Amino acid sequence: MQTLLSQSFTAYIGIDWADAKHDICLQIAGEAQRSFEVIDHKPESIDRWAKSLHQRYGGPIAIAVELNKGPLISALQKYEFFCIFPINPSTLARHRKTFVPSGAKDDPTDAQWALELLLNHPERFPQLVQQSSAMRSLASLTEHRRGLVDDRVKLSNRLVCMLKQYYPLALELFHDHDTLVFCDFLARWSTFEVLKHARPASVLKFLHAHNVRHSELNQQRLALIAKAMPLTEDPGVVSPSALYVLALVSQLKGVITAIKDFDREIEKTANTLADYRLFKALPGAGQQLAPRLMVAFGEQRDRFKDASAVQRYAGIAPVTERSGKKKVVHWRYQCATFLRQTFVEWAAHSINQSVWAEAYYRQQRAKGSSYQAALRALAFKWIRIVYRCWKTSTVYDEKVYLQALLRHGSPLTSELDTAKPR
Repeated sequence: MQTLLSQSFTAYIGIDWADAKHDICLQIAGEAQRSFEVIDHKPESIDRWAKSLHQRYGGPIAIAVELNKGPLISALQKYEFFCIFPINPSTLARHRKTFVPSGAKDDPTDAQWALELLLNHPERFPQLVQQSSAMRSLASLTEHRRGLVDDRVKLSNRLVCMLKQYYPLALELFHDHDTLVFCDFLARWSTFEVLKHARPASVLKFLHAHNVRHSELNQQRLALIAKAMPLTEDPGVVSPSALYVLALVSQLKGVITAIKDFDREIEKTANTLADYRLFKALPGAGQQLAPRLMVAFGEQRDRFKDASAVQRYAGIAPVTERSGKKKVVHWRYQCATFLRQTFVEWAAHSINQSVWAEAYYRQQRAKGSSYQAALRALAFKWIRIVYRCWKTSTVYDEKVYLQALLRHGSPLTSELDTAKPR
């Protein structure tokens, strides 16, 4: 893990970024004087500024900025003579508040605060090391996919809400309301009246065409349609509601299709990375979570000093506050939500795939932990295991770990006897 102390620089820069322009504070190595300037957020302006710096001072040049990804970072990483040191925005805000109690804020001074933090506490801010293009692509793909999944949930909820107002029968006919078959059904029969006039043979043909072939369930669907009554026949309700449902269906179908496209691209990209075999082998990781876990750890083996660094980075490690006789332990508020969500979701999936994970979860619940607290505790333990596998490039083996638990006399061994065999 490289820091400012690891190398010497010809100049030091603090940047306060914005959508349209960036305020810059520059200090030349060996000098105390600082200069300020503003550049537009345009490729030509950034390129002209970067090349002029290199002509004047050579390299390398250290840059402190309060973000670790985004368009500005992508633009700066094109230049080999720039070394980027990300600073957490909340860290910068607290530093500013320490010296400016009034709360006054200004872009040029924010650039100066970023520079001062880097110069005064160089050991605190590791240098941003660019990962391979495949890993960076995978990171973006998994985050974008999660955003699409959230969109699917929102659209599905809105669709269900609207159908309850005029066409609840459609909800009874299908258990899942975020599938292509449900969308196509509504696109063809968007109102109760239209469905009521449909022939049973046409409905069955539609279901079979969408590979919905459970004979008993399909007969139950036909029976529901035959005996159903409309919730309302008021054209002032049905007509606009049906039009809105068709609009939602169109959007939902697009999102569902996009998620499948992302799944294919994620799998294709993940398979090009050597570490994928480590994460595919983890119990319960599966096609969606294995790539997200791999992105969380990254490629650089010196990125984390130990497993506890990963636990803090992922937001899984709890925070302890002590003052006199008072001691409070709470969960970590400042962390990447998507990252923490990745580990907690995986912990939940691992319970049904790992003997010791199920035993550990039951043990935590027996102690009085809530469902979420028990999952976080399990994720905390899993991170230590995966970190070891990742550092040594060793594929996880459940049998080997169970033997280690027995060898060390772990309290879990008493629970393992009652756990279900896998």
